[in-house]
Amino acid sequence: MKSIIFMGTPQFSAPILQSLIDHPDYNVIGVVTQPDRRVGRKHVLTPSPVKQVATKHDIKVYQPEKLSGSPEMEELINLNADLIVTAAFGQFLPMKLINSVKIAAINVHASLLPKYRGGAPVHYAIMNGDAETGVTIIYMVKKMDAGDMLAQAKMPITDQDDVGSMFEKLSILGRDTLLETLPKLINGEITPVAQDEGQVSFSPNIAPEQEAVDINLPACLVDAKVRGLRPFPVAYVIMEGQRTKLWKTAVVDQSTDLAPGQVVEKTKHELLVATGEHGVISILELQPAGKQKMSITDYLNGVGDNLHPGKQIIDNDGIEK
Repeated sequence: MKSIIFMGTPQFSAPILQSLIDHPDYNVIGVVTQPDRRVGRKHVLTPSPVKQVATKHDIKVYQPEKLSGSPEMEELINLNADLIVTAAFGQFLPMKLINSVKIAAINVHASLLPKYRGGAPVHYAIMNGDAETGVTIIYMVKKMDAGDMLAQAKMPITDQDDVGSMFEKLSILGRDTLLETLPKLINGEITPVAQDEGQVSFSPNIAPEQEAVDINLPACLVDAKVRGLRPFPVAYVIMEGQRTKLWKTAVVDQSTDLAPGQVVEKTKHELLVATGEHGVISILELQPAGKQKMSITDYLNGVGDNLHPGKQIIDNDGIEK
């Protein structure tokens, strides 16, 4: 039985940890995750999904704010583990820790490396309109997500997928790919493949200014931006002069000569808006500033009389003044 230190934080990581706990060939001897954070409107101090799994199984949890130089890191090194497995942990691992394990330190990364190194690969894959994404198992090295590849698995991105649904799918794909890879790694049956540095792209964490939707983009990319930021951090436009989150849109199979941001058609239950390249989107769910998320029907019940075809309702530049 091989001993494993697992490192991860969000829901993406939880099924991967659970699979290692359940497997008879592995013994998870420690779990490292981010400190508890306050979430929701009531700011309730909440443990990460990974901590919740570890606690359920009475596995010791380490939560240093910064792993490097911490007392927790020295304790982890002294565990003398066979393997470190990380999955969306959220911190860099010091080389001293990586080099302390007997076999290897590996990472389950949610992209088809070398594409989308960084902290938000799923967001970028959807926002950029990619047809597919996947997971890559890599060696941990000092440089972010740059280790040699041990395994890779692909998965399509549908027009209905958002970050939430892809995280669920990729978590299972990552779990299964990891469980297939570990025995081969342990037995020395894998020939690592170096990443092509000429094909590298990055996916840094989403900055606040990236949440704005550019209505001048083609309809497919406007919709992709909405899905690529749902359920977090959520895309927005300046609509009727106020910041309005777009929770759900759909591409409409028609064209228009109206300027981006103008109303194409409005009924009691539908609001069609022009985008770039003569495209049209249907806004299905939105959230005006200071209000709850609502269906377009509920929104139109309040402001419908003020909207008409040709009216500019979304600022062209898509950002707050």
